[in-house]
Amino acid sequence: MSPPVDPVESDPSLPARVDVVVIGGGIIGVSTVLALAEKGISAALCEKGRIGGEQSSRNWGWCRTMGRDPREIPLSIEAQRIWRGLDRRLGIDTGYRQSGIVYLCEGPADIARHEAWLEHAKLYQLDSRMLGTAEVDAVLPGSARRWPAGLYTASDGRAEPQRAAPAIARAARERGAAILTGCAVRGLDRQGGRIAGVVTEKGRIACDSVVLAGGAWSRLFCGNVGFDLPQMKVLGSVLRTQPLEGLPETAAAASDFAFRKRADGGYTISQRAAVSDITPDSFRLFLDFLPNLRATWSDLRLRVGGRFLEEWRIPRHWGMEEASPFEAVRVLDPVPSRALLDGARANLTRAFPGFAAMQVAQEWGGLIDVTPDVVPVISAVERIPGLHIATGFSGHGFGIGPGAGRLMADLVANDTPIVDPTPFRHDRFRRSAA
Repeated sequence: MSPPVDPVESDPSLPARVDVVVIGGGIIGVSTVLALAEKGISAALCEKGRIGGEQSSRNWGWCRTMGRDPREIPLSIEAQRIWRGLDRRLGIDTGYRQSGIVYLCEGPADIARHEAWLEHAKLYQLDSRMLGTAEVDAVLPGSARRWPAGLYTASDGRAEPQRAAPAIARAARERGAAILTGCAVRGLDRQGGRIAGVVTEKGRIACDSVVLAGGAWSRLFCGNVGFDLPQMKVLGSVLRTQPLEGLPETAAAASDFAFRKRADGGYTISQRAAVSDITPDSFRLFLDFLPNLRATWSDLRLRVGGRFLEEWRIPRHWGMEEASPFEAVRVLDPVPSRALLDGARANLTRAFPGFAAMQVAQEWGGLIDVTPDVVPVISAVERIPGLHIATGFSGHGFGIGPGAGRLMADLVANDTPIVDPTPFRHDRFRRSAA
């Protein structure tokens, strides 16, 4: 069941021409179109369903630098800087609060892993630090467990996923961008070897550049234009509670639960584990994902079910005059994992008994776009001049979104990039480089 997302009305008609078309209305797409508009570049965002309808409204709402892959740290620092001033600068309400995040340590292995990550944090003068048992109790009161340690970053924050992408989209419109919902892009119009426009279900938009920020749909779109992007989907499961009093303001995660306070006084609750349904792409991409599977996805649970046949039936190629798969399914709304949510609720209640009073208001699932190394692609595609891709955020996209959108806009505009984009190039993958 989809969480309630703030609505964004579509522009009534397509622009005949813009400089850039952004495909996808999640946090990455709206952040990109906003950054382009603020640069004075004309842009249109095309979303097949509704703004923020998929994973961008279904995530935990964490805005963190802590625990990032070292390649992501510079971009996450810039994203945090943007988050902190975003509401005031744009006159919007994303629900952002700088409330801190703790990774709870359950034993020596956790402590060693987090202490090793702190060596990367020191290079950037981050305020991340290890807490002792008493300090954990002070930051996270009400625990029934004596945690040996915790990795804590006071400057990390939280925002409201159901508000943020819509608010940013409306701000982009106020700055001149076109925002089109219920408007799937079927494909690219290429002339002389480079992009000359896009063909949508509602007509053609002429443009010089395209940014694909399609989340879980990106691999399918890329395949139809002749680009083999190694990307899979995994299922995250989340619940939200009715308002609760007297519980921690700081967000936290252990091995088997995670929580953060919401602006409405309730809590978003989940756990790190995710489900990967076996699909045809599981076999096509097996060798791409195998090298990092154990180290990166130790909490991944494989499942065989109806998803295999569902994806087998999805066309992998279609013409501009044909209805695309994006028109057949406007919003991915998967059923959450009952086992994972029941486990998260039980584990959290044992650790923090105050949560025993929780009343579950809603549960939902979301499909997370992941790459083999769990680092996103933010890159031009040289073999298709004019095409750029921002996808594969691997569950990190909401918090890093404003920074990723700014970096993508810098690359499109050929401006000095906000951070070094080299770690995010698509051709680091064997399949994409071939």
